[in-house]
Amino acid sequence: MASVSAKIIFSTAAAVATATGGNTTATGSSFLPVFRRGAATPLPLKLSHRRRHHVRHITNVFKTVESPAAPPTLDPVRQVQKPTILVSEKLGEAGLEVLREFGEVECSYDLSQEDLCKKISLCDALIVRSGTKVTRAVFEAAKGRLKVVGRAGVGIDNVDLQAATEFGCLVVNAPTANTIAAAEHGIALLAAMARNVAQADASMKAGKWQRNKYVGVSLVGKTLAVMGFGKVGSEVARRAKGLGMHVIAHDPYAPADRARAAGVDLVSFDQAISTADFISLHMPLTPTTKKIFNDETFAKVKKGVRIINVARGGVIDEDALVRALDSGAVAQAALDVFTEEPPPKDSKLVQHENVTVTPHLGASTKEAQEGVAIEIAEAVVGALRGELSATAVNAPMVPPEVISELSPYVVLAEKLGRLAVQLVAGGSGIKSVKVVYKTARDPDDLDTRLLRAMVTKGIIEPISSSFINLVNADFTAKQKGLRISEERVSINSSPENPVESIQVQISNVDSKFASAVSENEYISIEGKVKDGIPRLTCVGSFSVDVSLEGNLILCRQVDQPGMIGRVGNILGECNVNVSFMSVGRTVKRTRAIMAIGVDEEPDKDTLKKIGEVPAIEEFVFLKL
Repeated sequence: MASVSAKIIFSTAAAVATATGGNTTATGSSFLPVFRRGAATPLPLKLSHRRRHHVRHITNVFKTVESPAAPPTLDPVRQVQKPTILVSEKLGEAGLEVLREFGEVECSYDLSQEDLCKKISLCDALIVRSGTKVTRAVFEAAKGRLKVVGRAGVGIDNVDLQAATEFGCLVVNAPTANTIAAAEHGIALLAAMARNVAQADASMKAGKWQRNKYVGVSLVGKTLAVMGFGKVGSEVARRAKGLGMHVIAHDPYAPADRARAAGVDLVSFDQAISTADFISLHMPLTPTTKKIFNDETFAKVKKGVRIINVARGGVIDEDALVRALDSGAVAQAALDVFTEEPPPKDSKLVQHENVTVTPHLGASTKEAQEGVAIEIAEAVVGALRGELSATAVNAPMVPPEVISELSPYVVLAEKLGRLAVQLVAGGSGIKSVKVVYKTARDPDDLDTRLLRAMVTKGIIEPISSSFINLVNADFTAKQKGLRISEERVSINSSPENPVESIQVQISNVDSKFASAVSENEYISIEGKVKDGIPRLTCVGSFSVDVSLEGNLILCRQVDQPGMIGRVGNILGECNVNVSFMSVGRTVKRTRAIMAIGVDEEPDKDTLKKIGEVPAIEEFVFLKL
């Protein structure tokens, strides 16, 4: 017996408006006929061709490909036009070379917000470091053209992620290339602060010899609290242990086993700050962490603690830190980042005698700069190609091995969504969609976020002016009131394949092809991946087996000899090439579904001739 588990992803009360009355869905400018026995002429169905997606493989999950209604008439100039990539802050030459091989690169540094907004509508990608603020105004000014923002580094607090998601713009970063450089700089500041290196250097250059004034403290045996046990934090911990320090860490998301493997104890926030001799900050800047080190926090620290920050300036309330330094609650601070960069020249914090400062040098080694440049360039180019990125920060974070495994199923999911929505009759509003996965895998071993997003993309895009991609699929569905639910049906088979089949159900709508409606009165289509190729395997209660490529004609007919030949002759006489045919039936010599794949879009007269075949009861033409 198959077991069923259901999960509601989101729901709202409104409906996606898919039609404007009658039998016409007002979303485009090309009319595609729908035929039912008894109608005098084919009924027009208006389908959008402004945003056709000819999905060949997984590389379409992020990008929107525009093509005219008739693929053979694609504009050759548009096809070869290279994307424009704006680099607003200095990037290593190796990264620029990667970008130039793919697109037109413009390097414009020190742009004001006004200048950036003027340029961005002509750009497909933008690469920034920490100095450029990519605000909502920038995304609005892009007018939908900006496809990806690349942050050359880890932190993305200078990018409005909510606005990026709303506008369907992918944001990627380069989280690995500068990890070692940032960790080394943290250790350098730790040691320099402990031994007063910067102050002693300045004293000597002023002609003084003050050995007694700059007596430092030893690191051996001291406790270091690493606040944020991610990539950089864990590397700092490893190096600090090599210096003989006892290391503890606070990170609500860090796996305890990974910390134990590094010889680090995970503790609570209050325990970390109250027992540490040194505190090294490696947390992201979020609404939760903003100014988390404030007067209240400094009142709880071990008196005389020393603080290092190579993460984000905003996690420290800088005025509160000055007060803690003056009172002696904090003995010293070593800072590479600041709330405002560069900080004001008269900053009390920067000028404080017990503070060592550097101008955001965490990633500033030759090796790191080169690595970051290449990493972000490759991520941006990959995103412009439409490839899934493991460093995307506003899209499902899916491991590369999962992405690779799900590739053909991602294509299947989008195409099933596109087919299902084209089966909805004019005048119906889509309110509820269910996606059913048949799988032998345990729930924890199957990540369906990508598949859900692509079904959503396939459903919304043909009936909307929205530009849908993996980034904004869920957000746009919520906006349009589309309720998506997922159901997993466990089956007894080999778990080698992640999914046995995907079924898309649309409830409470009329169908322009009655045979697609199941016994439970919802539109139902199902597909599988066979030999790496997405295939349609079920329409309503009828089994079929057709490759999901090109265009598709579905016919319900009386099951009798000669039907394949008659329809094939009609298409051949009109110079429409048939790529495949499949017939499915429930009972012999009663009714059957004929699925016909065609390379070209038949004209109205051709479709009318098919509809006039006496044994054909209804048919529909669908674009994939």
